[in-house]
Amino acid sequence: MAGYATRVRADIARWREIGLIDPSTAEALTRDVAANERASLSFGSILAMMAALLFGAAILIFVAANWEAFPRLLRVASLFAVILAGYVGGAVLKTRDHAAIGEALWIVAAAAFGGSIALIGQMYHLSGDEASALVTWCAGTALAAVALRSSPLTVAAVGIADAWLVLKGFGFYWRAETPHIFIVVAIVLFAISFWTRSQAARHLIILSIILYLVLLATDRETLPVAMSLAMVSVLLFAASVFAGDPLDRILQLGGRLPLHALLGFLTGMAIIQFELADESTYNSGFAVASIVALASIVAAIMLAGRESRGLRWLAYTGFAFELAIIYSVTLRSMLDTAGFFLAAAVLLGMLALVIIRIEKRMKAPAGTGATA
Repeated sequence: MAGYATRVRADIARWREIGLIDPSTAEALTRDVAANERASLSFGSILAMMAALLFGAAILIFVAANWEAFPRLLRVASLFAVILAGYVGGAVLKTRDHAAIGEALWIVAAAAFGGSIALIGQMYHLSGDEASALVTWCAGTALAAVALRSSPLTVAAVGIADAWLVLKGFGFYWRAETPHIFIVVAIVLFAISFWTRSQAARHLIILSIILYLVLLATDRETLPVAMSLAMVSVLLFAASVFAGDPLDRILQLGGRLPLHALLGFLTGMAIIQFELADESTYNSGFAVASIVALASIVAAIMLAGRESRGLRWLAYTGFAFELAIIYSVTLRSMLDTAGFFLAAAVLLGMLALVIIRIEKRMKAPAGTGATA
């Protein structure tokens, strides 16, 4: 946001110099930019946050290493002291215009809360497993985020929920299974993100839902889940292109919904292609899926590429992935590998010409785009 604000100020100054806007309008625009600009983190603030996190980790490691040497009451008191000091100290620093350090102390307190769950559970031999501990940790962090209206704590809560999803879905500590309750957790955290004004948490939640659907596709009906992911992504992409402003006012994703939708579509199509791929014979279903994927990538660039460089790069990456998977599947069924490379070279050349023309149109002024 700081970089954007700097560019806008430079543009305002340039517009004023060439007479596009009068001085009063320039001053009003500059004040509006300043009023809506979020304070950026300086290098010193980042170092302070890292120092606070390391300090919190050191305290927890010290307590854990000397766990048996402390009386039971002192153990519990020391853990709660770290949590209380982190939350209260962070709140005090926030009120004294030290937002970065205050948020770092809140993260330390949230980390201490997670460590306390494990240590106290071990001390009192409480029943439960790591999954229950992670869910409790996520709930406590989310509650703290709501109470303190903290964006970093909201992101931390989403990160803990993602850790639970990954550990549960891949079976690191338990039998591998897809935790369907994650969708409820994601919806609750998404709602909390509006209260805490955490756009980063909303982006992370959408990516987490895509990961959940990937786990669901590998755990049970692969094609129905993958096809549903691809189709819903297409609908979201179309909505974000043709009704972008109203939708973004609701979701508040900074205009990046097309990027998420394209990623979801590419993920769904990749699952479909892997499922339909047949290493021994040419598969017509795989060919159709590949054609749909390639055509959709081009359509995405044409419809939303002008507004998002990130979307263009994702589309180019998706196209490269499509070439790789098509090559890997069709290699054994081709009489001569050189034939594939010849076809790929022709296809790449044609795509390069299309992309060059698209890029020129995107860079050209609105009035001259039709003649570029």
